[in-house]
Amino acid sequence: MYGKSLLMGVAFLPVLAVAEHAEEDWPEPVKEYHTGQVLFDRLELTRTNEEENLAVWDMMAWYGGDYHRFVFKSEGENVQDDGESTDLESAELLYGYLVSPFWSFQGGIGTRGTLSSDASMENYAVVSFMGLAPYWFEMDNSLMMNEEGDVQFVSETEYEWQLTQTSYLQPRIELTANLTDSDKYERQSGLSNLRVGLRYRHEINRELAPYIGVYWNGALGNTADEMKRMGEDTTETGVVLGARVWF
Repeated sequence: MYGKSLLMGVAFLPVLAVAEHAEEDWPEPVKEYHTGQVLFDRLELTRTNEEENLAVWDMMAWYGGDYHRFVFKSEGENVQDDGESTDLESAELLYGYLVSPFWSFQGGIGTRGTLSSDASMENYAVVSFMGLAPYWFEMDNSLMMNEEGDVQFVSETEYEWQLTQTSYLQPRIELTANLTDSDKYERQSGLSNLRVGLRYRHEINRELAPYIGVYWNGALGNTADEMKRMGEDTTETGVVLGARVWF
């Protein structure tokens, strides 16, 4: 038996040698292409319980291949007809690397603040893990540190419940925690904010999907205590009307 195995092995040696030599000349089995996308996950008008009208955006753009990508993220809002400047919640330029089939690591820099000539913008470094958790929960967890050493953690979780071929029900939760106090930016340590929303979305086509929804936003912990001391409301509710757009 061993003799037959040895003879078969010797017989296959020339074939293996040819295959090994051929691999150097063969093209890659799957060529890596670079492409990109611009996605406005939330492009909406909001009506709050305080009868304020807000224009809100939440977008992400990326360019690259399967493993390496350059990513730009931005969120913000503008209260309509109040004469105030737009509030930029975040604008981040990131490098992303796919660390597993469902998760990517991202790191880079960001800025946030009021978009006015006399505003002092807050600049920060950020690292995040973004991907698909078990049971199809989409998550984006970010850790930020600004120039003063203040640290903040933000976790966003979404789930898409497909009702029909073109309609979806999407709950969304966003939790913010401050790991340090910040006198300059008036932030208190601990859990600071929780936002819960629900959207019904209908796809006209893959690139355009109008939606309607509701949300609840509330301050937590030391942040809520400070807002109460200042006589401010700690909760907010509203209805939203918008569209999810990508190209």
